[in-house]
Amino acid sequence: MASTTLRTHRCGALSRADVGSKVRLGGWIHRRRDLGGIVFLDLRDRDGLVQLACNPLWTPAAALTLAASVGVESVVLVEGEVTLRDEPGRDPKLASREVEVRVSRLRMVGAAATPAIPVARREGEELAAEELRLQYRVLDLRRPELQANLIMRHHLLQRARRTLSDLGFLEIETPILTKPTPEGARDFLVPSRVHPGECYALPQSPQIYKQLLMMSGFDRYFQIARCFRDEDLRADRQPEFTQIDLEASFVAEADVLAVVEAVLRDQWAEAGHLVAVPFPHLTHREAMERFGIDKPDLRFGLEITDLSDRVGPGAAPFVHDALPRNGRLRGIVAEDTALSRKEIDSLADAAKSAGAGGLLWARFEDAGWEGQGVKAFGPELLAQTVVPSGAMLLAVVGADAMTSPALHAVRTRLAQRPGIIFPGRHAFAWIVDFPLFEQDQSTGEWVFTHHPFTSPHPDDIEFLETEPWRCRALHYDAVYNGNELGSGSIRITDPVIQATVFRFLGISAEEQRNRFGFLLDALASGAPPHGGFALGFDRIAMLLAGASSLRDVIAFPKTTAARALFEGAPITVSAKDLAALHLRTLGKETG
Repeated sequence: MASTTLRTHRCGALSRADVGSKVRLGGWIHRRRDLGGIVFLDLRDRDGLVQLACNPLWTPAAALTLAASVGVESVVLVEGEVTLRDEPGRDPKLASREVEVRVSRLRMVGAAATPAIPVARREGEELAAEELRLQYRVLDLRRPELQANLIMRHHLLQRARRTLSDLGFLEIETPILTKPTPEGARDFLVPSRVHPGECYALPQSPQIYKQLLMMSGFDRYFQIARCFRDEDLRADRQPEFTQIDLEASFVAEADVLAVVEAVLRDQWAEAGHLVAVPFPHLTHREAMERFGIDKPDLRFGLEITDLSDRVGPGAAPFVHDALPRNGRLRGIVAEDTALSRKEIDSLADAAKSAGAGGLLWARFEDAGWEGQGVKAFGPELLAQTVVPSGAMLLAVVGADAMTSPALHAVRTRLAQRPGIIFPGRHAFAWIVDFPLFEQDQSTGEWVFTHHPFTSPHPDDIEFLETEPWRCRALHYDAVYNGNELGSGSIRITDPVIQATVFRFLGISAEEQRNRFGFLLDALASGAPPHGGFALGFDRIAMLLAGASSLRDVIAFPKTTAARALFEGAPITVSAKDLAALHLRTLGKETG
């Protein structure tokens, strides 16, 4: 309840219904306007703004003097009567802006120094630089936009809890101080003071713990889990993050997907959007073939086509040379685009930034094909490519590892043109049948595509010992408008298969016992079929808030350099504190 000893209402909660009421308010001074002895103050709290009217007719001299001098962002307590604002000042869109409070008492309780960054901004006024805003995060968090984002975040979390509780899931907390596990990124390590030379790890996910809970018979688990990964950051990554984590027993893939669809449907409903379930399914191979990425944006077409079988003798030699070396000619037909040469150059730059040597293009007009790609494509290919007048063929030749990201980049750049993506579309999809293993591009070694606890596809078990790279995984990703929302899988429950996967990844039998003996023992004690999912909650909140960065939906985020500017973390630890943890820093090497 908003009512306390010091206030009866929140500022933004006042409306016409309160006219004539005596109220007590508390909040921050948002703006001050002095009109020749009459002072108007905008008072702000998390619910919004209300105007305070300080006039010698009803405001005592001391309060009027304070009103005329009070600085913005100072905290005051107010008493007064609610009245309707004069007609020109009313804002019918906001109930609290239809009324004002005639101040009879005003008291300063938190004087503010001149703010380092402005909280109140005029329409069209740019924000302060992000680094400055992160340094003065307390002031930045007073902005109504950020407060609205965090309030939405609260409601989304409560909705997730309600949805999963109604589906019979139990909220169970798992440890924060854990044992390092192979999750694909570096662990944050926590040295133990009482066990010299030994470390805990902060969890990258509760993966093994939720599997142990299934083996313990809890049947359905969920958690709003805090997770930690020591990896390079981007706008949609943070070293510490929140996920909606779940696991269920006696389920197949379809059962897990139905639960996640219910959670996502309700998350979007909480934000005022209706979405249809079930979501369409694409295999990993199909997504890569048609869109060049495993998290495709399905709000628009511009799909990738394999043009290799249309290449004839008249094509350029470099096209012919690429095809026998596991290369393909793949392209996109862009209709009704009327691309300028500058825009075509921009598309070529996008392809090059993704690793392509260049972008081949040709435009079909009534008189035939024209453009720098005509000779490269050759007459045979162009004769087989039927498109309307004005359409363009944009293509790249080479190995799939290059053509897929290059054409995805071209497709994404094309979609930025007006009329390609219509506002308000919600394009969800499931990506399924991922490969169980993939080859590390830098080392050539085979690594797990997601994590080593994912079950191989039952149709591919026969290849696990002899040709494991052929195995598909019972893994699935949820994708929305080109964003990965989360991933999950059906887990390995046979300790022999789990040990085989470990062995293929180069984990010896001795290392398996040291690192995963507790899991292998639990599997051997009787494990039900189980599977689960983890949704990136910060990303969901970012998308539903319409924010451009995770930092706009997290109260105290880190920078892209993994620093907390508002508190100055991380810091150098004293030699005394390091010694207590049995640690010392390495000196600079010489020679």
